[in-house]
Formats: sequence, structure tokens, C-alpha cells
Amino acid sequence: MSATTVATERGAARTTAAGRLRALARAELTLLGRNKGTLFAALVVPLVMPVSVNSATSGMDLEAAGLSTDSVVLPAGIGFSLLFAVYATVTSVFVARREELVLKRLRTGELRDPEILAGAALPSLAIAVGQCLLLAVACSALLGAGAPKAPHFAVLGLLAGLVLFTALAAVTSSFSRSTESAQVLTMPLMFISMLGSGLFIPLEVMPDKLASVLELLPMSPVIKLVRGGWTGDLSAAGALGALAVAVAWIVLAVFAGQRWFRWEPRR
Repeated sequence: MSATTVATERGAARTTAAGRLRALARAELTLLGRNKGTLFAALVVPLVMPVSVNSATSGMDLEAAGLSTDSVVLPAGIGFSLLFAVYATVTSVFVARREELVLKRLRTGELRDPEILAGAALPSLAIAVGQCLLLAVACSALLGAGAPKAPHFAVLGLLAGLVLFTALAAVTSSFSRSTESAQVLTMPLMFISMLGSGLFIPLEVMPDKLASVLELLPMSPVIKLVRGGWTGDLSAAGALGALAVAVAWIVLAVFAGQRWFRWEPRR
């Protein structure tokens, strides 16, 4: 075997999908660190918002709905991480890289389209997972949340949320002309999720008919699975129903992203 053949094989071994993702994620993390505003929103805001939730629930009769402060604050904190660290941040990243022609240039190399999007989103996803772990520890220490009684439900909810809000970020970025407009276009879903998916006001304290409608929002099944994972009160049928809603949103978001995602600047 010639030296050229060995070098070629070694070069091919280095360009695996995992290696390409690591390289792209490392570069994206560097770029994200230079954007102080986006980094602040991704790192700090999700950790501060649960304090507001704790204050908002102080006047609610949670015990009548079978809830406690920790069972409201912890899922809400994870929801805020998904909204700010994943949805808003990844939307801005996709738009910024598109307008800078980075996405277009990456498509001319070995990277496949899913790898490009996954690599660009990985730093934000890692930040969100780290925040969720930190929130879990903090709520256990300060609010007595304890360990999750059905951790598989909590993990399912978090994974579904990470995939769903990354896909929704791709869809939202398709209609954003700049990073400034991306911040505006992410607001409707963020406000709807905060008010209608149980982040500030648990669905359990709302009228049944209204709650049954709000359960169909994208964030609602994530909150339901995470809360059920911690309290252990969620039945298998309830978990399957929530997971079905989440999967339906993921399928819809992926379809819309494949149809409308833009790789070149909007003119």
C-alpha cells in the first residue's frame, strides 16, 4: 500500500460525521461567545425567570390543584431554558450564519445539511442541558424538589423539547431577514408558551375546557412530562398522550423547516 493511499485513508478517517460536528460546534461556540447580547439571554435569563415564577405562584392555591411550589418552578425553569437558550438563540444563530453566507459556504464542503444545522445548534443545546441540570440541583436544595420519581418521563420531555424548539427555530429563521427581526418573530411563541403552557400559570388551576385546548401548545407536553417525571403522578396513558402531541409538533416543524428553510440571504 502506497504512502498516498495511507494518507488518504487517514484523512477519510478524520472526516467522520462526529468529527465534523465537533469542529462545527467548536467554531459556533466561539462565535456565540463573541455575541454578548445573545450569550446573556441564553445563559442568564433562563436562570432568573424561575424567581419570577416563584413569586407569581405565591398567591395561588397550588395544593387544591395537587401541586407544590417546586413542581411548578422546576418545569417552568426548564421551559425557560428551552425558550431562551434554544429557541431564541438558535433562531438568531441560523439567521446570522445565513446572512453572513456561512451556511452557503458550508454546503459546498463535506458537511451534509442536517450536520450543518445540528452543529450550529449544539452549543445552545449544551447550554440548555447544563441549565436544566443546574436548575434541578438548585430546586432540590432550595425548594426540596428531591430526585425525580419517574426520571424517564423527565428525560423524554427534555429531549422532545430540545428537538422541537430547534426545529421551530429553523422554521422561524426562514421568515427572518435579520437577527433583529428574528428577535421579534420569536416573541409570539415565547409569550404564548409562557402564558399558555403552564410556565407562569399551571394548567391545573385553569378551567378544564381552557386547559384541554392549551395542552395542545408546543411547550405544554414538555412541561407535563417534566412535571410528571418529578412528581411521579403522571400515568402511562397521560405520558403517551403528551408525547404524541410533542411528536406531532416535531413532525410538523421538521416538515415546515424542510420546505421553507433558507440557506442563502433573503433579499
